[in-house]
Amino acid sequence: MGADAIFSCLGPALEIYSRYSSVEKSSGEQVSLSDYLVEVWAAVSREALGTIFSGDTSSFEEDARLTAMWLWTLSAGANGNGNHKDDEDPEEEAIDAPAKPKLSGFILEYDAARKISQGLGVRLENLPSLVEIKGDKARLLPVSERAPYLLGQEAAPTRKRKKDKTKQMILGEGESLAEIIKSPAIEKTFSPGSTILDRVHQAMLLFGENRGEALKSFLQETGQDQSFWSLAQALNSLYPAGSEERRWVEGVLARKKSLGL
Repeated sequence: MGADAIFSCLGPALEIYSRYSSVEKSSGEQVSLSDYLVEVWAAVSREALGTIFSGDTSSFEEDARLTAMWLWTLSAGANGNGNHKDDEDPEEEAIDAPAKPKLSGFILEYDAARKISQGLGVRLENLPSLVEIKGDKARLLPVSERAPYLLGQEAAPTRKRKKDKTKQMILGEGESLAEIIKSPAIEKTFSPGSTILDRVHQAMLLFGENRGEALKSFLQETGQDQSFWSLAQALNSLYPAGSEERRWVEGVLARKKSLGL
């Protein structure tokens, strides 16, 4: 059922290819195994996306399609190496070994991520605000790390972070999510994202920082697009239970009802 059934198609597809001494296009051009696998992944991706979004996916940009497939792959355990957030096996760590910095986000082996993106016609390198590649790992950034890009903080001057005893989520640049959202730069440079995924993530960030009035205004401006809610609903089923992303998107969906959108 579900993702397991879709990814189990890869084995039979390879079996079919291996039956023949050569595989050709209708033009007579020979198809290499790598080219064949690109087509297989494209077919798998189309089928998976149709299942995830329950129908037409043409309204979603490449970042939304990649995010959905990435999360779907992790939930399926397709390559056996995907990790969410800071999951590590303590038994694998030596007692005296130096602590390694933990990676947060949604992690896949680079080769698996490359195949997924290739099947979708997406280049990972073209989405630096969404995907980070380091060595043999590819990381779909957690929404909190996308805050500087999504909320306009990149144009803000560098500020020293004030000491605060309140427990807050600290981002890669040393600023908390609260500081980024409440920065004056947000008022000056923040605008709805250019893609549906960016707008959904912006709404999630506003909910996460309890910016009720800002979220209300944002949803009244952008929430008339049903594709926004279709993506939010899909992400609600894809983000891992217990993750901040799941909590935030559930909160955004709850606001939809209260606003009558």
